[in-house]
Amino acid sequence: MALWKKEWLALMRDRHGLAALFIMPAIFILVMSLALADTFSGQQETRLAYATLDLDDTPASRALDALLGDFELLNKSAPPSDEANARLSVRTGEMAFVIVIPHGFARQIGANQPPKLRFLIDPAVPGMVRSGFGKYVEAAVTRVWLTHVLEQLGQSMMRPELRQVMENIGSPEISIEPVGSSDDGAAIAVAPTSVQQNVPAWLIFSMFFVVIPISTVFIGERQSGTLQRLHAQRVSFGLVLAGKFLPFVLINQIQAVVMVAVGRWLVPLCGGEALTLPGGAAAIAALFTLSLAVSVAAVGWALFIASIVQSSEQATILGGVGNILMGAIGGIMVPRFVMPVAMQEWTRISPMSWALDGFHDVMLRQGGIADVLLTVCALICFGLAALAMSIFLNRRATST
Repeated sequence: MALWKKEWLALMRDRHGLAALFIMPAIFILVMSLALADTFSGQQETRLAYATLDLDDTPASRALDALLGDFELLNKSAPPSDEANARLSVRTGEMAFVIVIPHGFARQIGANQPPKLRFLIDPAVPGMVRSGFGKYVEAAVTRVWLTHVLEQLGQSMMRPELRQVMENIGSPEISIEPVGSSDDGAAIAVAPTSVQQNVPAWLIFSMFFVVIPISTVFIGERQSGTLQRLHAQRVSFGLVLAGKFLPFVLINQIQAVVMVAVGRWLVPLCGGEALTLPGGAAAIAALFTLSLAVSVAAVGWALFIASIVQSSEQATILGGVGNILMGAIGGIMVPRFVMPVAMQEWTRISPMSWALDGFHDVMLRQGGIADVLLTVCALICFGLAALAMSIFLNRRATST
């Protein structure tokens, strides 16, 4: 109890450390949830523009122009006056794409030859957008060509209704249903929204940032002789470290409550989507268990860093860089599903990735304690292993 009281007093005096634990993640959650809302929802408004330059001016080319106008992911602009202006608009970034329908387009179709287009592309356009729009243009050209082929076939077979059939062909409608369902049979979203990604991600990151205040207190005690006096009084170093566990675990739980409140009430006040938590005692118990396991891992990691550094500056650099690397690899800063496949495998080495997967298992898949038990055990083992290394290193330093 005396050790716990000492830690609370030291922690309450470190106002800068407390500010980093609460203000920094709250700002990250607010900013990132709002900035990435459209990206996660798949309804991102784009400013990329494209145009069609019809040099053929035939029914076939006009039909293609009409089909290309149905592409809703880009903004269609007025056609340039000539090809020189089209190239200039692409070169200056005014247009992302210009599709040039050359002279002879209808003649190629009439001769049953694959029609050719000129595709002017801004090099700065992302490869995914370029590929997707290219496939759409290719499909539109193929549709115009097949319409002509089947129209000729229908005339030779005296079946004029084939043309009407082709004109009525539209794009297929695909129904997407999330995998899994809740207890009442309702569908569950399995892809996180912006706030579902950022609240647990930056909560985990902030929990691991206890490395800064723990190191500050620990190094201050070492430099002031407090640890030496405790050792002279035969207080085991394991007990000293255990005395640091409870105060910082409680701080982590307060962080969890505050960050959830930010996602649930502050983000919607600023125009974002509110965080929704799974209902039921089992899900809440699973979230609380995960939060405690992350705390054990974070505090153990912080004590390990504090044991191997000699100054607060070293702790800030080593602990901060270590947290940033674990966050970058673990899908905190960049969601795992947007990473390349090879990079996604690397995320599994980060304990932050384990924790984020556990939160998503509960928040997105309605999991319970049994579903996150392996994650909880892995996080606790990581924290206890770091704590054991801290005790070993400090005992060796003391005996030396």
